[in-house]
Amino acid sequence: MQTRREAKEALFEQFARVTKALGSPRRLELIDLLAQGERSVEALARSTDTNLTTVSAHLQALRRANLVATRRDGTRIYYRLAGPDVGALYVQVQRIAEAHLPDLPAVATAFLGEDDSEEIGREELLRRLQDGSVTVIDVRPGEEYASGHIPGAMSIPLGQLAERLGEIPAGTDVVATCRGPYCVLSHDAVRILHDHGITARRLSDGVLEWSAASLPLERAGA
Repeated sequence: MQTRREAKEALFEQFARVTKALGSPRRLELIDLLAQGERSVEALARSTDTNLTTVSAHLQALRRANLVATRRDGTRIYYRLAGPDVGALYVQVQRIAEAHLPDLPAVATAFLGEDDSEEIGREELLRRLQDGSVTVIDVRPGEEYASGHIPGAMSIPLGQLAERLGEIPAGTDVVATCRGPYCVLSHDAVRILHDHGITARRLSDGVLEWSAASLPLERAGA
């Protein structure tokens, strides 16, 4: 018969299944991508510059903890987060790291570059969207935009931005949005826009945080 101690250890082992699944930088990167929408294994491998075997192994670890779910389309398997609570957990991991890890700012700057651009918060952006005084450009890849984007945002993936500047309405305030506060795409977008004489800011977080705050998203074709 199981002792009380054994039962308690079994209980905490269940909790540890979640933390063990999250205990890998690459698996957190996969969650970061899946927070933007469903992806195939092949697409995740391309986005993370990782071979299929390694990506599949990481996805299986996440699946064993029920943090991701799958669907099959022919021979291709697509992954998605098991629920919005998984995305919220990922956001909370970032907030805890910000609050308790003194090395984080320097590491973030090494990746994102010096933060020399202005940012705008969700509430101000929502207000300005409602009064029509801002142009929002979503610089994520097109499939992420299609999965869910801020209402009214234009899709201009970062790699196309320099050649599509003429599509941005002249004389409007511009806000670049991407995946979240540690997404380099919006930082680079603002630099490109500034280099071409266009004043721009970036959303302080991203689509995941926007959705977590119960703000509306649009989906392509909806």
